[in-house]
Amino acid sequence: MGGKNKQRTKGNVRPSSSGRAAEVLTREGGAIPGFVGFDTTVSSELSYVPAFHGAEELDSLVDADFRLVLRKLSKRDVVTRLKAVQDFGSMCQERDAEDVKGVLPYWPRIYCKISVDHDRRIREATQLALEQLVLKVRRSLAPFLKSLMGHWILSQCDTYTPAASAARRSFQSAFSAVKQPEALSFCKDEIFNVLQDILLKDTADTLSDPQTLTEEEREAKYTRMLTSSLLGVKRLLSLLPQNDMAAMQQRLAHLVSPAKFWKYSRHKTPQVRGAFFEMLCAVCEFTPSLAQNEAARLCPAVLLSIDDTDPLVLPAVWEAVLHVVSSIPDCWTHVNPKKGFLPKLWALLKEGGKGMAKALHPNLMPLLSKLPEQVTDVPLEFYTTFFTSLILGISSERAANSPSESAVIVSATIECLRFCLLRHSAEEEEEDVPEDQAKIRNMLILQQLLPLLESAVENPTLQNGPLFPLVTEMLVSWEKRAGGDLKAHKNVFGGLVADFWEELGLVFTRHTDCEEADPQALEGIAVLLQVMRDPEKVNRRHTIKKKSVKICLSESGGSSKPSVEGSETMKAEPAPANVYGSPQTHHFEEVVCQLAQLCLVHVNERNSERHLVFLSHLLQSFHTHKIFTTLVELDDGVKDFSEKRVDNPAVRFLLERAVPWLADETRTDTEHLVEMVFSSLSCCSRQETTRILDHITMMELHCGITHQIIQRACVDQDTLASCRDWLKGSILGEHLCKLTKELCKVCSTSASSSSRHSWTLISLVLSQHNNNEPLIGEMYMEKILENLHATLSETKSLSDAGNIEPLVSFICDVTSTFFSSVQNCLLLPSAEELLLTVFQLIAQDQTHTYLSDTLLDKMGKVCIAGVQSLVQHAQNEVVHGGFLHSAALWVQTRLLTVSLDIKSLQYLALAVQSIVETITSICDQDSALLSQFFTHLIPSVTSWAKLRQALPSHWVNTPLLAGRFRGVFETSSEGKFKVKMPNALPAHLCTCALLGKVTRAASLSNCNQQSDKCQSQLPNLIDTVAELLYALQWCKEVDYAPAIVSTYHSLLTEWGLSGGLHDLVATTDLLETLYSRSVEHGGLWALTLENYIQSHNLADTHSSSLRKLYESMDNLLPVSPSKLSTLQVLCPTITEEELQTLVALATAGIINWEEDSDVYSSVAVLLCCLQADTQVEDEVVLAILSTMMEWRTHKEDWFLFGSDLSKVTTQQLNLTVELMRFLSWLVKRCPTLLRNNQWDFLLCAMLAWLEAASDNVSCLWNPWVQLFVCENTALIVNLSHFFASATPDALERLPSELVAEWQDFFVEGIYNLLLPMPVKITDAFKEPDDPVFPLAVLQSLGVALTYVPVKQLNQNSLPAKFVAGQKTNLPQPFQTLLNTFCPLLVFKARPLQVTVYHLLAKVMPELPECDGEGDSVKSDDEGDEPSLSPPAALMAVLSTCEELCDSILAGVQVGEFAVVSPHSVEYSCILGYLLAWKLLLTFFRSSPSHLRANYAQYLKKTCSLNKLLLHLFKLMPENPIYPGQTAEMRDSKTFFTENLSLAVDKRDNIVQELSHLACSVFYCTVQDLPAMVRLWWNSQEKRVSATVEKFTTKYVSPVLSAQEISSVHDSTQMFESMSVKARSAAREVIATYSVDEIFIELVIQLPQNHPLGSVVVESGRRVGVSVQQWRNWMLQLSTYLTHQNGSIMEGLALWKNNVDKRFEGIEDCMICFSVIHGSNYSLPKKACRTCKKKFHSACLYKWFTSSNKSTCPLCRETFF
Repeated sequence: MGGKNKQRTKGNVRPSSSGRAAEVLTREGGAIPGFVGFDTTVSSELSYVPAFHGAEELDSLVDADFRLVLRKLSKRDVVTRLKAVQDFGSMCQERDAEDVKGVLPYWPRIYCKISVDHDRRIREATQLALEQLVLKVRRSLAPFLKSLMGHWILSQCDTYTPAASAARRSFQSAFSAVKQPEALSFCKDEIFNVLQDILLKDTADTLSDPQTLTEEEREAKYTRMLTSSLLGVKRLLSLLPQNDMAAMQQRLAHLVSPAKFWKYSRHKTPQVRGAFFEMLCAVCEFTPSLAQNEAARLCPAVLLSIDDTDPLVLPAVWEAVLHVVSSIPDCWTHVNPKKGFLPKLWALLKEGGKGMAKALHPNLMPLLSKLPEQVTDVPLEFYTTFFTSLILGISSERAANSPSESAVIVSATIECLRFCLLRHSAEEEEEDVPEDQAKIRNMLILQQLLPLLESAVENPTLQNGPLFPLVTEMLVSWEKRAGGDLKAHKNVFGGLVADFWEELGLVFTRHTDCEEADPQALEGIAVLLQVMRDPEKVNRRHTIKKKSVKICLSESGGSSKPSVEGSETMKAEPAPANVYGSPQTHHFEEVVCQLAQLCLVHVNERNSERHLVFLSHLLQSFHTHKIFTTLVELDDGVKDFSEKRVDNPAVRFLLERAVPWLADETRTDTEHLVEMVFSSLSCCSRQETTRILDHITMMELHCGITHQIIQRACVDQDTLASCRDWLKGSILGEHLCKLTKELCKVCSTSASSSSRHSWTLISLVLSQHNNNEPLIGEMYMEKILENLHATLSETKSLSDAGNIEPLVSFICDVTSTFFSSVQNCLLLPSAEELLLTVFQLIAQDQTHTYLSDTLLDKMGKVCIAGVQSLVQHAQNEVVHGGFLHSAALWVQTRLLTVSLDIKSLQYLALAVQSIVETITSICDQDSALLSQFFTHLIPSVTSWAKLRQALPSHWVNTPLLAGRFRGVFETSSEGKFKVKMPNALPAHLCTCALLGKVTRAASLSNCNQQSDKCQSQLPNLIDTVAELLYALQWCKEVDYAPAIVSTYHSLLTEWGLSGGLHDLVATTDLLETLYSRSVEHGGLWALTLENYIQSHNLADTHSSSLRKLYESMDNLLPVSPSKLSTLQVLCPTITEEELQTLVALATAGIINWEEDSDVYSSVAVLLCCLQADTQVEDEVVLAILSTMMEWRTHKEDWFLFGSDLSKVTTQQLNLTVELMRFLSWLVKRCPTLLRNNQWDFLLCAMLAWLEAASDNVSCLWNPWVQLFVCENTALIVNLSHFFASATPDALERLPSELVAEWQDFFVEGIYNLLLPMPVKITDAFKEPDDPVFPLAVLQSLGVALTYVPVKQLNQNSLPAKFVAGQKTNLPQPFQTLLNTFCPLLVFKARPLQVTVYHLLAKVMPELPECDGEGDSVKSDDEGDEPSLSPPAALMAVLSTCEELCDSILAGVQVGEFAVVSPHSVEYSCILGYLLAWKLLLTFFRSSPSHLRANYAQYLKKTCSLNKLLLHLFKLMPENPIYPGQTAEMRDSKTFFTENLSLAVDKRDNIVQELSHLACSVFYCTVQDLPAMVRLWWNSQEKRVSATVEKFTTKYVSPVLSAQEISSVHDSTQMFESMSVKARSAAREVIATYSVDEIFIELVIQLPQNHPLGSVVVESGRRVGVSVQQWRNWMLQLSTYLTHQNGSIMEGLALWKNNVDKRFEGIEDCMICFSVIHGSNYSLPKKACRTCKKKFHSACLYKWFTSSNKSTCPLCRETFF
């Protein structure tokens, strides 16, 4: 049909469909196509499903969906067929049974086709679908069973296992196990027909369609079906009932009679051959008569195929071999065994089965038992060849590389050997050939078994295999038969045992009795003897699956030949009862004694180490009295150890032989000697053991030997019990204590091997326990721990611990092992002291301990192990003087008395945290251990108070100047505020951080507990939480300065404590605690309460709880300083009624004042209420103001007019400040209420306070004096703002003369005092980083100075200030102003820098006027272009900053972003530099065109602009996105689209301010100096220019171009004879010039990278202008726009002026062909005396310098 990718016919919107085509044929022709691929006649033979709906009555039972699916099954596409089969199975499962039954007539034919499909997925899906069909239709399948069964059986033998499994499951679903034989019997003929046709008739081409499958696919399918058919015959035979077997035998005879059938034994495909032999096995088993009939062809086919070693064939071949030799008695008559069978067998055995030993060798013994005499006519020769070949297979390459293969061959060899020996031993009584039997036995023992054992002792692979256990088992069976009742067996097997041991002893002697004995062979001999001695200890890992036959050996005098009782089966041969027995004959022990004597001789005579190791291995298994007697008797000349003769030969051997060997210092490996010692001790009594071990200990051997002895003693309980007296004894204990002292000496701390062995020994005796009892005496353990503790204690006082680190590392290892291994180890006092010392070491940083990080980590693990051991066995209480008590007191003392830095605090906190986490991980929730530990850890109430009192008072400045704190200090001295914060953290901060850290750790460990449960676990938790909030508030108020405080806060953030621990306690409880402390102490507690309320929005969520704090206003009165601070905090949350009450009380206190009354409290309370927006009646306000005016008369000292503020108390300053705040409130809220006298009072008071502030600049170190000045300037700001922005209606309601007085008198008085103050302050406080530097005062002054009128700056009364050698045209006030304030641009105080910028920005537009027309300006070179310097003071600052910026940004490349930290010196320098340039650009923008050219020429000479642009591209961010945008506005705002707000009092986004300022300066530069920027860009290297262009094009050009176009649109400038209009979409400006009959239109187009690229000038319409003139004017306009530093409108104006001059008769300069010069805008003035032509001076200079001539460009005469 139509493919998906084929070209469709035009208009055909649907793909082709055969179903639709059939429907069309039916509708149009009337003929019914019938079944797809068949005729329409109804016949008895079933056909495919119809291709359309409702074709015939026959198909009415078939569901439409089923028809569609079955039709798809005939498609060629594999995926289509697979999906169809899957859909069919799903439909069978989901549809009703009746619908499924309708498919049954068509299913068999389809199933028979797709069940043998080439694609294995389809075959598997077919069987799964059949299962669903069977489950649905059940018995209804019976009529179609015969059509299905043949291919069903075939599918059950599919070579694809999933498909075969699915077919068998479907078969089991259809028939139970009982019914299966009946079903097969019913269909046996049909099944056999299918199988027979495939095996005998079909070919690869008949089974598959050549058009659908390739040749390779057809061949593969044929091979698969052959295999399945052969296996199908086997399955049919195995399942058929016995009564049908006779009929089936006849059918089988027809199958096996053709020669084609027997050719399958030599088929090229292994699968077919394997299936063929499996079928033959079934034939032999189920139809033995047929096998006998076909023996002539069957026996050669099987017996001559044993060399087929393919993994798929060999198992079946050998199974068939066993069936043939068992079921066909005359099988050997049909083959020649000596020529055909045996040679193949020998070759196969020699090669180890060619990798198939697991399948081959288990069949050898059954085969051997069935071989008749005609095969083994010469038994000796046969068996010799058989076993020689078999043993050779062990050494074959594949067997050598595979331990499992080798094990199978070995097992088969020993099995066959035992069988042969047993067979020929049973025949001993026969009189005919007794000598032959003996020869066979001798051959098997001497020529086969012993050589195999001899090779095994040199082969580790064979030693680790089953050979030795099997030989041992065989020997045990011989000994049993030799000790039996049968006389023949006694003689035969007795002789076998004797001969075996005699020959084996000779083998052993041959390998042992030589000086250069092979160590591998000696080890092999030892392994063999050990296996024989104790076979039960050998791990028999090889359980071999093998063929076995039941053999009956007659014990009577009758026939003794073996017979097979049953057929062979695959099973694991069960081990006999005596399989793990050990040989018990005296021969065994004699061989061992002989070997031991040989070893001793070689050790004595030649000092052979290998023989000594071999002797150790022997004694390890053979420690008997006879062995030691033999060894001792060998040398009787050695004297006894003591005067009294030792009777025990084992003791004599130890003292005379083993101990001297052990004491030999030349030996490096003593493990075998230690094992020899314990082998000997096993024959000694407990007293003898103790005496010998004490003797060894007193010899002071190498500590490694002692360690090996102790380790060996602990191997088993029996050995440990026998050595207990020695382990607990004083000799070993004192030896260990002495060793510990030597190890702990500092001078001997080298990490040698001996010291490592010694530490390992100490670790062993401390950690090894038995039944919770120490290995050594408890007294000696105490001494060892005391030595370790003393050594660790010394490390704390050492100044250089470099030499002691290895020692400490060893101690850590020992201690860790001790703590983790020994229960109740912390019950020892010395152990707790040791643990405390370890904790103290890890709780200090390396500056105190001089230990490495690795060692500290190790000690940390030691501490955790010790605490775990302690807590696990504690009595739920902290014992006084115990570890936890001592550790808590030590930590508290360290916090209170030692100055800690951040690192020291981290170490201490982490150490305590490890203890807390260990306690919480082990203890139950009800345990009081953690609570008691915290009780000792937390400071007392008195200690907390002292810690808070010791905090530096620098926190006062910020809240005091912000108006959040109304407090007083008893004494206020300059030293108290001027002293710098120490580098060490205050003790209060350290304590809070540590407690917070461990509390958080404890809460996380008990995260499932509720808050109240946590409080019960941790005592005084509410106090800890409150103190932590207090510490955090202190850090916030000091603005996280200096750096150590910022680092401390970062540490708290890292620990999760930046928000406190308020989540661990109830909000109401914490609120009450903070409130009570605020009322009692005020100060920082009040600020802590305020921050807690605001940060958690408690005013909205816990308003009732807040009101419950004070219950009523009476509790806050009378007002004390602490209550006032608390009241200020609570005012925003107090109700309106309560505020009104407070206002009434405060007003009463003010109006009813007396001489000694405390009016400050009343005024402060009043201001708190007013700042909370409390409504107050006008009469009350006026009354309060009248009272204050009354104070002015009677209590003038309260106002501090003209006072020396250094002698005034903070209480007095506070009162004056509150008066200022009240007056400021009046100006902001109700200025129109005031009358003339009240305004006079207010303004005069303001001015008097300003005078006092100006006179007391030196007192600004005092925060209260700073507050005085700040509030005064705030009053000035409010007044300035009011008079500047008051509405006309408000001004009318003021006194008539007030505004004039303000402008004529007060403004001048204010700014005459304010302007000098920044200079005074910087002179008095030269160091900006000084703690007392009045930055807040500068900020408030800066805000006030922003209101200064320009007139006041022009007529300033600053002291005259001039700089020697400074060239200037400025008047004295301007010059003084610049010289005074320009240097302050680089002062390290941002408010001052920004203030100076705002002041100078106001006067910059007026400065260019002072340079006049610039005609007096002369260039240094007469011919050069004239230049003019901008204001010298500003350029001096610019030059200074330029050099500093060069050094700061030297390491940054153009395009990289330099991150500058705020408040740093670099930040101030760069800020001053950018502000100076911003002022310079303002100055440049305000200059007329002719002066601008001169200024630009100066900048060009000095290269200042070039350096600026390089600096800007290091300061501007790569992505200048404006901060604070939402996701929808992303990238819509940049630093170029948003105006820069340089507010003096700006606090937010200071980090981005420098970047924004750099972008602003760059934008102003390209806007005001485009020509110079373009010139600089063209001169840069490629990388820099590309970076600049990319950035400018993306961020700057769109904004600048839009502004240029917008300025043209919005321009109010009118040109005579010229009109200008703009097209924003095309970025074009169109200028039209018309004079009389002349009409000119020029189009100016801005480039994409404007202003870097040149402006394009294109021609429009022109009338009345020559082409040459037209081109000249276009060139002039292009030149002006390219080289002039200004906007497009300015360039057009310049060009129009040039054209106008041309029409006025002024001739062009004949060099540039322009009337007006393109850069300096001058007219041609230099005339040639010969030709009288005039030129521009700049043009002439370029002409002369470029041509190297001094002639006129036109007439070529000398120009002079």
